[in-house]
Amino acid sequence: MYVPANRNDLAAIANRTKYPQLRSVIFCTEDSLKEKDVPAALDNLAETLRVLEANDRLLRFIRVRNPKVLGRCLQMDGISKIDGFVLPKVTRHNIDTYWSQFNETDRFDVMPTLEMPDFFDMNEMLLFRELLLHESYKKRILSLRIGGNDLLNHLRLRRLVANTIYSTPIRTTIAMMATTFIPAGFNLTGPVFEALNDATTLSREVMEDLQHGLLGKTAIHPDHVAIIENHYQVGRQDMEMAEAILDKNAPAVFGMHGQMCEPSTHINWAKLIIERAREFGVL
Repeated sequence: MYVPANRNDLAAIANRTKYPQLRSVIFCTEDSLKEKDVPAALDNLAETLRVLEANDRLLRFIRVRNPKVLGRCLQMDGISKIDGFVLPKVTRHNIDTYWSQFNETDRFDVMPTLEMPDFFDMNEMLLFRELLLHESYKKRILSLRIGGNDLLNHLRLRRLVANTIYSTPIRTTIAMMATTFIPAGFNLTGPVFEALNDATTLSREVMEDLQHGLLGKTAIHPDHVAIIENHYQVGRQDMEMAEAILDKNAPAVFGMHGQMCEPSTHINWAKLIIERAREFGVL
């Protein structure tokens, strides 16, 4: 869940006394803040770090505003209690400016956000992928995030009420990102869903995320968390098929629950199903 870093309950959220259902939280210093509010938000974040408790049930990230803010965060007392950083508006032309802020010994995970016009260009996307495959980058990258609203903004668009992002031109961009980055070993997360009280459309969008190979979705409201995670649970039949596909004695092709199962082509799906079941459970 995204949380603006200027909130007065930041420490309660970070220590999981508020919203204990969260598995991960991102303290945002970027688009959720006006420029004039950033200094106070960084002071608030620094104060939160001083009282941050050890917690292995909540992953905690900071969404920095720019490389300068990243550098400032890395100098804060207690920053080692943070799991990593979300980097906004990253391209192959500015990623080194971010990466130069880290030391070789830093163990922080990083989630670059794909939200600039560069990612409408397939050639640019391929060049970025090749750059990220270098060990110095790949070893830090936990996931690549898709900045859906920023991408729409470049097109002078905003999704209509009761429509998922897949009813916009961004559907094509997401498909290109999926086929470019997922086979190369990168996890892609789903774009933010901006309607606060439309559980039906959020559910549809999460299902479409999964159909595009995206796993992980940033919530902007605590009520969204359970809706998202419920869709990450695995159906009993899918679980049974995944286990059968991964069985070392499985035949080359077989039928199960009315579907053809072919281990040579369904193995990666099956592994992901088992992973989701382990993390989110079986329906």
